[in-house]
Amino acid sequence: MTTKQIVAVVGRPNVGKSTFVNRLIGSRSSIVDDLPGVTRDRIYFDVEWLNKEFTVIDTGGIIPGDEDEIMLNIFSQAQLACDEADKIIFIVDGKDGLNPIDYDIANVLRKSGKKIFLAVNKIDSINSIDNISEFWALSMGEPIAISATHGSGGIGDLLDMITEDIEPSDELSNEAGIKIAIVGRPNVGKSSITNALLDKNRVIVSDVSGTTRDSIDSKIIFEDKEYTLIDTAGIRKKSKVDWGVEKFAVDRAIRSIREADVAVLVIDATEGITDQDKKISSIIQEAGKAMILAVNKWDLVEDKKSNTLSNYQKKLENDVPFLDFVPKIFISALTKQRLTSIYKEADNVYAQWKKRVSTSLLNKVINDAIQMNQPSSIKGKRLRIYYTTQVKDSPPTFVSFVNDPKLLQDHYKRYLEKQLREAFGFFGTPIRFSIREKKCKE
Repeated sequence: MTTKQIVAVVGRPNVGKSTFVNRLIGSRSSIVDDLPGVTRDRIYFDVEWLNKEFTVIDTGGIIPGDEDEIMLNIFSQAQLACDEADKIIFIVDGKDGLNPIDYDIANVLRKSGKKIFLAVNKIDSINSIDNISEFWALSMGEPIAISATHGSGGIGDLLDMITEDIEPSDELSNEAGIKIAIVGRPNVGKSSITNALLDKNRVIVSDVSGTTRDSIDSKIIFEDKEYTLIDTAGIRKKSKVDWGVEKFAVDRAIRSIREADVAVLVIDATEGITDQDKKISSIIQEAGKAMILAVNKWDLVEDKKSNTLSNYQKKLENDVPFLDFVPKIFISALTKQRLTSIYKEADNVYAQWKKRVSTSLLNKVINDAIQMNQPSSIKGKRLRIYYTTQVKDSPPTFVSFVNDPKLLQDHYKRYLEKQLREAFGFFGTPIRFSIREKKCKE
């Protein structure tokens, strides 16, 4: 498969980079807000234009020379994007006009040696077309007038130029390997884990809470297998989430869980599992995703003895008995201790998530379970299960046809689910078990 060209979108804050990227990919995937610096990391999206594919990188607004920690990190991320890119789209603001920062960015981009396209955004009407003339002063070639908000102007011409040397693809591949979402509360080390797995500063890591605001996809090959790692914003309690950008980021993190195959719930080893961790685990289970519980910062656990790990595991079993089917791994993003076990466990739980069992074997297990433990009678009536079938996978979903759905009590349903797990595994995946009434002659 031919490697897609990478196109980086750069510019100073608030010139409309994310709006432009959203226009290219046809959805509001990058967070857009009037607050400068909303996009902090570099975010990758696949774009198709006239059957030609490339990858676009949305970057944070850059201000060369700014000494603020976050702004320095944003500038670093933008530089990394330019190093990665085959081509660069330099976006400037046609409404505000030429800015001294634009000159600074132009000087940085020239040093990259990459092909650069100068796009003058916010040219929203024919009356403002003359605004582009001053941008010739940047010496970056012909300015191209666009309106990212309205999708008008020269966006089509710009895309024609970008894809001029890209061969059309007859077969567009959507394969991205197992999609692994790294999720959890803020500051448990999600971005550090992603960076350590990728072995480069793919995501900004800082001790400032809430540094990651977007969900960020990164593709990686490990032991000849392809994976997509999704680093997400920390999911805080609703009462502590400010309306606006942070709420969008939390919503995006939750949507990333729904779009992933496997969710790695990261908790802090020094804090143990919290109520918020339990709520996030519920989100994962409700989304029906395969799951791994990663206990990060294991290197910070003091007074380690031979039984420290087993004692911690026992405490987890007591604290979250409803996650007894979920594999637990003890890792350190800092020292990389057992970090690649994430891939191995992801393979395992993904296989369980996709597992299907034959109807005959399934009914044997259910019938044996009923023989061992008959359901209780309710008002003289007893539940009868005629047969059970698996209707789908991802997650494994079963339907039992019974005489009266009201006779299935919650505790007996849990018992049947436990028997299914003991017989078939289903480690790391939720299972769905529902019932339907089937009229049968006595």
